[in-house]
Amino acid sequence: MKSRIVKTIYNGVAALTVGILVLSCSVGRNYSRPELGMPDAYSGPATETDSSIARVSWDEFFTDTTLQGLIRRALTHNFDLRVALTRVEAYQSYAKQAKAAWLPALQAQATASTSNPSENSLNGISLSTFLETSHIEDYTLAATASWELDVWGKIRRYKEAALADYLQTFEAARAVQTAVVAQVADGYYNLLMMDAQLTIARRNVLLSDSIVQMIQLQKNAGEATQLAVQQAEAQRQNAQILIPQLEQAIALQENGLRLLVGDWPGQVARTAQLDDIPVEDRLTSGVPAELLAYRPDVRASEMALKAANARVGVAQGNLYPSLTLTATGGLNAFEASNWFSTPASLFSVASAGITQPIFARRALKTQVEVARAELEQREIEFRASVTTAVHEVTNALIRIDKARAEQQVATQRVETLNQAVRNAQMLFRSGMANYLEVISAQSSALQAQLDKALITRQQLAAQLELYHALGGGWGQ
Repeated sequence: MKSRIVKTIYNGVAALTVGILVLSCSVGRNYSRPELGMPDAYSGPATETDSSIARVSWDEFFTDTTLQGLIRRALTHNFDLRVALTRVEAYQSYAKQAKAAWLPALQAQATASTSNPSENSLNGISLSTFLETSHIEDYTLAATASWELDVWGKIRRYKEAALADYLQTFEAARAVQTAVVAQVADGYYNLLMMDAQLTIARRNVLLSDSIVQMIQLQKNAGEATQLAVQQAEAQRQNAQILIPQLEQAIALQENGLRLLVGDWPGQVARTAQLDDIPVEDRLTSGVPAELLAYRPDVRASEMALKAANARVGVAQGNLYPSLTLTATGGLNAFEASNWFSTPASLFSVASAGITQPIFARRALKTQVEVARAELEQREIEFRASVTTAVHEVTNALIRIDKARAEQQVATQRVETLNQAVRNAQMLFRSGMANYLEVISAQSSALQAQLDKALITRQQLAAQLELYHALGGGWGQ
């Protein structure tokens, strides 16, 4: 009996070796990145190409400690990011399962049965005549192992697809992280801008109070009319109405930030002001080809393409014969008392089979055609993601360049109009200017200050947009 089991194992190993020798006949093609024809540099404003700010971790790029704290909390508690990470865990399990595809499937089974045939049946007569019994008992404890040999490389392609799916979810999670970092920073900059505008509005209310008092005194002296007082009062109300509007916007923005960090509505403690956030004079963008390494959404798109390429091989492999080895061994007896008597109760069975699909109502051919169509679709999506990324970086560079020019003009405009307000007040006191010139100068100065705060925020948003477009924000 032992020699028979050894012989069975030897035959199984021999068949397995033969199967391994033909593994070179792999279906499908190995993945190679499509030719993209990417430009050597970004068009638009000149930028340094020897490095990229995408290499800078978010805690180095953002130096404000309050912002760093918000980002750190968001990376732990943001709901979208947590969902993305659970997808990574799920597909990691699929990848582990695919690694075991070459291992045999092993099953154990224990059965016990009793059969009582009719006494007038052939089985009943045979039992009573030859075995002198009226029933049949059978007791089996067996283990069965089966292997599907990867003759055509179908299992290898399946493993490639599963690994690429896992890496796609991993890169997708990184893409969510970069988006969350950008959203938190953008919301924080927006909050600081509204803080600055609220300060400007309150300062202008105080200035309007002094102008109203000054015109009221001139009216009392007979040098101004009630109309002048009313128009000055209306100008003060224009500044006053901004205060509740900005306070509402600030409260909503604080709630929006707290939602991003997975917290309940409430205030966001902060000490920094808009002008405290540094605006970099020069940011390095690197070259477009680096997007393939740093942009997680681009990398996720390429992983989807790689998985689709592997699935074409799996679908093609289903058209060819599959070779399966099966080995079963264990204990078998027709009496319970002899069930575990060895070696007499030992048994073994070994078999090998080839299955060739012939007619499956065109299902297998359809799977190949669909897999190829999905491969073409993923390639188009990959090219689109790369092209979109290059456009986003280029647009961010343009916005940075133009926002810098706007900021210079806005700063000069604020200085000019602030001086105009002071001059108008002095001329009004000396009777050389009327109240309309004072009100007009103050109104223009208020708008210029609000615009300057908005442009400063746009500068910060533009450099944040570049950082995000280059793929920064996922490392630490």
